[in-house]
Amino acid sequence: MKPLDVTDHAILATLSRDGRKSVSAIAQDLHLSRANTYNRLARLRSSGVLKGYTALIDDRAAGLTTSAYVFLTLQQDDWEAVRRGLADEPAVRHLALVGGEYDAILLVRTRTVEELRWVVFERIQPLRGVQSTQTVLIFDDHAQHLHLMPGDRS
Repeated sequence: MKPLDVTDHAILATLSRDGRKSVSAIAQDLHLSRANTYNRLARLRSSGVLKGYTALIDDRAAGLTTSAYVFLTLQQDDWEAVRRGLADEPAVRHLALVGGEYDAILLVRTRTVEELRWVVFERIQPLRGVQSTQTVLIFDDHAQHLHLMPGDRS
């Protein structure tokens, strides 16, 4: 696939603000033809850059009022086993293999502290490859969902 240009990034930024925006409205906002916009969207989808459209949900409003980052120390070469073991755990919202003091970081969202405790002690710690965990409660957070173009600081 050819590298993304300024117009591709503008389309992605527009969709990140409103994923339900029509092709015609995107074309009008960006001063493009509808056909050009449609073709660019098709290319972004087929190349895997644009993976889909989804609703942004306020977790607190939906009842998930307890959040934490769970840092994992893993045994050598057990990342894939841990990833597979947590793939179907709905409380784990994000899982990343990282460098540094820890091997992986999880974002966990639950209804209560008791449920968080259960997820950490009964779902995460028993997994093959998990040597230790450290849980850090999140008191407040802000998620950035907008696609910013390279170099854009606005």
